[in-house]
Formats: sequence, C-alpha cells, structure tokens
Amino acid sequence: MAAKIIVLGSLNGKFESAFQKLATLHQKQSFAFAIITGNLFSADQDDDTISRLLSSDIQVPLSTYYTVGTAPLPARVVERIKKGEDVCENLHFLGKRSTTKTSDGIRIVTLGGVLDTTIVGGQSKEQHLPLHTADDAKALRGANTADILLTTCWPSQIWANSSKTLTTEEQSTIASTDEIADLCATLKPRYHFSMSPADFFYEREPFFHPPSSPDSDQTPVTRFISMAPYGNTAKAKAMYAFNLVPGESASSIPPGSTVSPFLTKTNPRKRAAPTDNQTSRYTNGHDHHGSGRRVRRRRDRSPPPGPDRCFFCLSNTDVDTHMICSIGDDSYVTTAKGPLPSPETFASSGLSFPGHQLIIPLPHEPTIRSMGEDSTKTYREMMRFKESMQAMVAAQSKFKLGAVTFEISRQSGIHVHWQFIPVPSDLIRKGLVEAGFKVEAENRQYPPFEEAALESGDDETSDFLRLWIWTDDSDTGIQSKELVMRFDGSLRFDLQFGRRVLAKLLGLEDRVYWQDVVQSVAEETQDVEKFKEAFKPWDFTIA
Repeated sequence: MAAKIIVLGSLNGKFESAFQKLATLHQKQSFAFAIITGNLFSADQDDDTISRLLSSDIQVPLSTYYTVGTAPLPARVVERIKKGEDVCENLHFLGKRSTTKTSDGIRIVTLGGVLDTTIVGGQSKEQHLPLHTADDAKALRGANTADILLTTCWPSQIWANSSKTLTTEEQSTIASTDEIADLCATLKPRYHFSMSPADFFYEREPFFHPPSSPDSDQTPVTRFISMAPYGNTAKAKAMYAFNLVPGESASSIPPGSTVSPFLTKTNPRKRAAPTDNQTSRYTNGHDHHGSGRRVRRRRDRSPPPGPDRCFFCLSNTDVDTHMICSIGDDSYVTTAKGPLPSPETFASSGLSFPGHQLIIPLPHEPTIRSMGEDSTKTYREMMRFKESMQAMVAAQSKFKLGAVTFEISRQSGIHVHWQFIPVPSDLIRKGLVEAGFKVEAENRQYPPFEEAALESGDDETSDFLRLWIWTDDSDTGIQSKELVMRFDGSLRFDLQFGRRVLAKLLGLEDRVYWQDVVQSVAEETQDVEKFKEAFKPWDFTIA
C-alpha cells in the first residue's frame, strides 16, 4: 500500500506556523508522516518558543522526522535527545547518521550536517553536532538500499547531464561533496532530499543507475529534490508531497530521465588480486585474511577495504549471492565458505547440511559498538537470528545438537560478524565445550574467560572474544552461557582460535583450515537450499 509523505524545507525556527499549515494539509490529505530537511531550529532560537515546543503547547500534527542541518541543535533539545526521548509528541530525531524503517515500511537513510574535512579518519561520535566525517558517509553505504536518502549536503555534480540549470549565485551557495555522491550512487535511493541554502527550490530530472548486477533486469531510478526554506520571501517551493510504495522498484524509466550524473566520476578498473587485508567471501577468518598459515605478513600493508571491496558488504558487486540464506533489516545470514562440519558430520543427528553459518551486520564496522545509535537494534536482530537458528538446530536434531556462536570484536578489525556452529548437546552438558575453550586459552597464555552479558558491547572499551554456548535437551530445559575474554591490541590473538577449539572437540582437526575444505558452487548452493528449507519455520524475515 502506498504511503503518502510530505517533505518540508528548513523551518529555521518557524515551526509554529509550519505545523499549523501542516495540520491543515494533513486533515485533508492524511499523510503517513512528514520529513523536515535541513534546520528545524534557527541558530539563535528563542528560549520561550523552545519551552512551548518541549511542553507540547506547540502541537505537531503527525509523525515528523528531522535530522541535523547546518545549525547546532539547542542545548535543551540535545539534553532530551541524549535521554533517548522525543522533543515532543510526534517529533522524532532521526540522528545524524542512521538507517530507519518507518511503521509503513519506508526505509530512510540519513546523514545530517556538513562534511568536516579536518577529521582524516573515524566517525563522528556526537549525534547532535552539525558535522559529519567521510567515514560517516562510508559507513552508511552498508545500508545497501534506501527508499529515501536524506542529507544536508548535496551530492557533487548532481547537475551534470541535467537541463535543470542553477544560477551562478545559487550554485555558489551549495555545499556538495563526493562523499554524498558516492553514498547516493551506492544506495540508489528512490528519492534523495536535501536542503537549499538560499531561497530556491531545485528538482532534477529523474536519473537511472546501472543495474546492481549483470543478471538484474531492474534499473534503479532516483529523484533528487532540494527544498527551499519554509516561509522564504521568494515564495520558492518549501513543501513537497508524494506517494511511495515501500520497496517497490521502478517498472520503467520515466520519460525525460538521464543517466546517473555520478557515472562521470567513476573510474572502472579491474578488481585487484586478493591481499592480506582481503578475504574470500564468507570465510571463517576475521579481518579479511585467512587461516594465518601460509601467509607472510608484510610490513607495508594496504589500507583495509571499504564496503565496495569488503566481502561481507552486500554493496560489493563481487559478493557470492548464492551463499546468502536470509536478509533482515539490519543484518543477514550466510553459509560459511569451507565450513568446519561437512554435510555428513551431523547427518546421524538429523542435520543434512553443515550448519556453519555467519551472522553479519549490514553496517561496515569493526565492532557492534562502532555502529553508534544503530548498535542496539543491530545487536537485537543478530541475536534474533542466533536464537532462531538455535531453535532450528534443536528441533531438526530432536535435541541432539546445541550450538556455539562466537564473535571476535576488535577495533582494528574490518567487518564484525558472528560464527554459528552446531555442537552435540552431550559435549555442552558435560562441560567439555566450556573446558575446551578455557584450556586452550590457558595453553596460549591468553587472558581468562569470564561469564558476562555484554549485549551490544556499547560500554566495552577493550577488544574481546565472546562465546555463546547453548543447548536444549527438552527434558531439563535450556542451558545457556555467555563467556567473554577481554584483551588489548598488544595480544597477538589467533583469529582462528574458535574454529581450532571446536575442530578438536568435534574430531575435525583435518578441517581446521577453510581453504582445504572449500566446496564447489553446486555443493554450496545445495547446502544453502537445505538450510533455507529447515530454517523456514523460524525465519522471521519471511513472516
């Protein structure tokens, strides 16, 4: 069902008259929600008006989303945001860098503020300041798709190939960046909204992107629209209403469309040969290198791959899509390349496929806590996938199998993920799995394991290895434990530690190295299809 949406330009503190106007329109049109581009507040917003907004004396007539523009948010508003509260009823802060799915199913990707070129690397920590970094934009590429992209800055060269001209004066006021252009080119949103810094409205012709893959018959189309400030003296357009069906693709290229203006800045080149910092898709190593053996580490290592070269990022055009099993809003599940168990390992227990799965968050981040405000919801969805697979393995094996899931969280990593491997319930209930990990850690003189519940790990300051050991034998019930080993960057941690321990416990030491047991595409596809069929009753993404 189509959602009717209305978008407003910067209110610059004129929200009382704007919301009154919006209420009148909403009564007639019944909008699903509203979006405010640019600045909700003015730089010198008077305290009395803020008080009336916070106390709901100024009423917001429908769900309205806003982000950071070019002006800082008022201190009292920031205080409420830091508490996780809305400014008032129906007024929702999207955050400066976020991916949001509305109740209507509309996916909004947001990057507020202007580019801070003084920060060379890293993401901005404060969600309410009107600045973002290049890494903020790169991180959002991991969102993969968007119905609506909302940014303060324009994408560079958006006017290329367009007959919709801007005056020299208008163009001189615009803040446009390559980072926003790259983000738009990656996400291929259906609508990209921004703010006009002066009294003008700009709507470019629709432009179409290359298909996401050679086999795709869909040609994504984007409409870029920049809203004039509300109440501007030039009476330029400051409100824009449209209908949008969630997730719907363009059935045809609209008349008058142009090719994407971002193709002119693309520099196609052959994909480089794998380096130490790259990985084979869905391998069992972390940090994008393999087992640690047969690879000589070089001192002059290349920079870590971004989302376009990361084999855990769906935005990478070289992904092995046949290995993907289920995709959620914030994470997805794949089968592992070179799985530790073979398809026959657990056949006698009722599992006709390896069951070695990876749970991968969509954001391209080295740790879950690096995801900022997205960390909690991403963690919860990953946990939901883990718990669903645990239930599937227990039911499929008639409670003969439990599972071990582990995560290596390192700030120097590339793209965090969890590994899920079925394990006989007897090994877990006899304490052999926990003992195996603890003994191996002692043998390597690693820090000890501690029982803890880190959740998203937002409060953790160190790197860590986390284990979830789980079983349900239907008689005595569920037995579950979370163990954590914290360590710092001085420890030369074996990225294959978890796989090595489980290989010993399962008698699969000849399968320690994933490169030695890589399957054919046909075998991988068969395992994926068997997993999907078994997982179907628990797969919440198809409910």
